[in-house]
Amino acid sequence: MLLVSRKSVIPLTCLVALCLMSGCTDYKKKYDYLNVEHQNLKGRFENLQTERQQLADRIAQDQQTIDELRRQIEELNKSPGDATGFGNDLEVEFDAAAGTITVTLPNTILFESGKASLKNATSTELDHILSVIKQKYADKDIDVVGHTDTDPIVKTKDLWKDNLELSAQRALSVARYLISHGIPEKQVRAAACGSARPVAPNTTAAGKAKNRRVEIVVNMRRAAPAKTQAQGNG
Repeated sequence: MLLVSRKSVIPLTCLVALCLMSGCTDYKKKYDYLNVEHQNLKGRFENLQTERQQLADRIAQDQQTIDELRRQIEELNKSPGDATGFGNDLEVEFDAAAGTITVTLPNTILFESGKASLKNATSTELDHILSVIKQKYADKDIDVVGHTDTDPIVKTKDLWKDNLELSAQRALSVARYLISHGIPEKQVRAAACGSARPVAPNTTAAGKAKNRRVEIVVNMRRAAPAKTQAQGNG
């Protein structure tokens, strides 16, 4: 029979107690650590929930914007004259892909045959276009593009080298009219195409008449640069 003395039991009991206390301390540390991790994860989860809701709200707002833009595009395509403000008395085209509104004026309204000086009677059409631009598109860049048919210049061949030069001067005449009546010069560009971009066959008189035109193009996506104030030397 194995006998254990009281003296040997006491140290053994102390050792067991120390081990148990050490184990409890480790478990307490692990518990505290896991509790902190739990709180951190809970906070991150709540933040993600908030961000998710904010993203859902933004998506809903963006969808409303998209729906409104689609409605406007449909309206522009259905009745571009009324929708753009230029009216149905003028030939108006809206190009959603290019982001442009094009108002086409036949050369018969603007110019005498073979000439580039504006007729006095053209002020009615141009003044109406000017009014709409100032009211609705004051911050947009404007392109003025001249076009002709394929017939060579005969009556005024001493004035113009070819149709390209004639279309350039006609575009400049309209551009200068816009500038002289209040459209900032930095927003207006003149361009010439001559007979290079017909909209109808040049094989008939009616087709040639459609090709002789000036287009006033409002660039919806290209806004004029913001004004800057010049600083003095003082």
